[in-house]
Amino acid sequence: MEVKKASLAAVGVKFAQYPTDGKPEIAFVGKSNVGKSTLINAMLNRKALARTSSQPGKTRTINFYDVEDKLYVVDLPGYGYAKAPKTEIEKWGKMIEEYLQKREVLTGIILLIDIRHEPGKNDIMMYEWLCHYGYDIIIAATKADKINRSQVPKHLSVIKKTLNLRPQDKLIAFSGVTKAGVAELWEAMEGLLFPTEE
Repeated sequence: MEVKKASLAAVGVKFAQYPTDGKPEIAFVGKSNVGKSTLINAMLNRKALARTSSQPGKTRTINFYDVEDKLYVVDLPGYGYAKAPKTEIEKWGKMIEEYLQKREVLTGIILLIDIRHEPGKNDIMMYEWLCHYGYDIIIAATKADKINRSQVPKHLSVIKKTLNLRPQDKLIAFSGVTKAGVAELWEAMEGLLFPTEE
């Protein structure tokens, strides 16, 4: 998809604040500081629509970006961030869980994993939880520019093995610096959003 128009349409912490126009949604989940805002900006062809920060745990609300009046890209708070107060972390957890469980227009999930590291227990838990709820999952292996290109396949296979990916899941290496993976991610997302009639 060529994105010419994207804007922040809604920010919320409960269902009453989320969009109600029924457009399909693709949600981005990942642990704090995995590069979610960078990925969303690259996908939406913007420099700073989603605010990036070197501090983990910056996104504390669910942010809905309207893309071309066709869909919402949804930025969920990062998980696994320990520096916030425990009550705050529990609140984010409940908010994310409720959104993922009950949001009927949610069409697919992009799960972000840092390509440099083996998926941690929070990543595995999130992946298994999403599988349990029957979501189609695209894994974006972020920060691919931080390793040698020749190492990418090896790191991808570690992610695949650790998460025990299902055949239908897609795994795509992404770099915010080179924009590698943007076209493949859009292709995978469009496959979920607008499945071709068989």
